Amino acid sequence: MSYPANVKFEGDYLKLNRKIGKVYCRSHRDFEGTIKTVTISKNSDGKYYASVTVDDGLEKPETSTEGAECTAACDSDFKSESVGGKAIGIDLGLTDFAVTSDGSKFDNPRHLAKHQQNLKRKQQKLSRKQKGSNTRDKARRLVAKVHSKISRCREDFLHKLSRKIVNEKQVIAVENLNVKGMVKNHKLAKAISDCGWGMFCTMVKYKAENEGKTYIEVDRFFPSSKTCHVCLNQVESLPLDIRNWTCEHCQTTHDRDINASINIRNEALRIISLGTSETANGGNVRRLGGKISCLLDATPNEIGSPNYIACN
Repeated sequence: MSYPANVKFEGDYLKLNRKIGKVYCRSHRDFEGTIKTVTISKNSDGKYYASVTVDDGLEKPETSTEGAECTAACDSDFKSESVGGKAIGIDLGLTDFAVTSDGSKFDNPRHLAKHQQNLKRKQQKLSRKQKGSNTRDKARRLVAKVHSKISRCREDFLHKLSRKIVNEKQVIAVENLNVKGMVKNHKLAKAISDCGWGMFCTMVKYKAENEGKTYIEVDRFFPSSKTCHVCLNQVESLPLDIRNWTCEHCQTTHDRDINASINIRNEALRIISLGTSETANGGNVRRLGGKISCLLDATPNEIGSPNYIACN
């Protein structure tokens, strides 16, 4: 339920209207600006939350890539050691939740696994209760409380990590993952859903936009893991169980995830420099009906590219 007018905070109380009056609440921050609307919602565990929309009177900053040009210039030879600090590529995974192009790895908290035993016991108790009874309703709320705990822990982790990345970087690049398609794999569906990749990308995007920073997604078909970021040599296949591999062309040993994040960052910088939404090396290439898309013909003939053709 929303209350669009005559809403204000008075100490530890929220005044909604004359009929409801003052409601005790726990506010986690002070509001600066004019309160527009307050939306009251009730979770499945029986707790009420108030979402407050505030007009702070500040204009939304324009998106800027200031500092990325220097980084792109430093990356012209595609050397990881010459990378600047304004742009970052992020490779999302299951073992490590996020691996960045500067070599940082953030462990996957696995919130569902931590509360799995507690959730299992409460679900078993719920299944033994008689349908329609008060004890079943109490057991249902206990199960919902565990799910709410897991959800809040996940959101807390994602908010803190996204805020850290946005505060430190000007350009943030991630891979455009097809999460809905990935969860169709019944062996990994629970682990993928527990990560919250989509929620994380959404948080990074709106936080970057609010501060005038650039958020960019690289096409999911871009071979970030199979391409050597040093010489751009691309291997034909790279199974998921191979976490480290050596490039046959330049003999560089790569950590699979760090190499992918560097390639994602480099590709994002190329997209920015070209001023286009298409990938710079390979175009928007995907296999259709067993044939390579005709967009491959538009691939730039760059030195060092796996598609480079020497001209006489």
